[in-house]
Amino acid sequence: MGELSTRWDAFRTRWGAHNVTRHGTGIKRFHHPVVGDLTLAWEALAMAAEPGLTLTIYSAEPGSPSEEGLHLLASWAATRDPAASSPKSPTTPPN
Repeated sequence: MGELSTRWDAFRTRWGAHNVTRHGTGIKRFHHPVVGDLTLAWEALAMAAEPGLTLTIYSAEPGSPSEEGLHLLASWAATRDPAASSPKSPTTPPN
């Protein structure tokens, strides 16, 4: 929650106001082709101020292979070339 609060003003405002109407929790298992099996706890929070908006948070058990897998995936995202993933601006042919 702390990282979301520092990076996203709208989340920080809504979370601080406790505009959550319902929530659910559970465990989901995923298989990633590179990092393998991930077992993640999830929590879904419905935002009262934004009907239809649900924030789903996934987390891994500290020290688990799933946490290691998430760290590896996060490091890839952090080092990815932003120019490679940004949409190309359209070019117009010369007149």
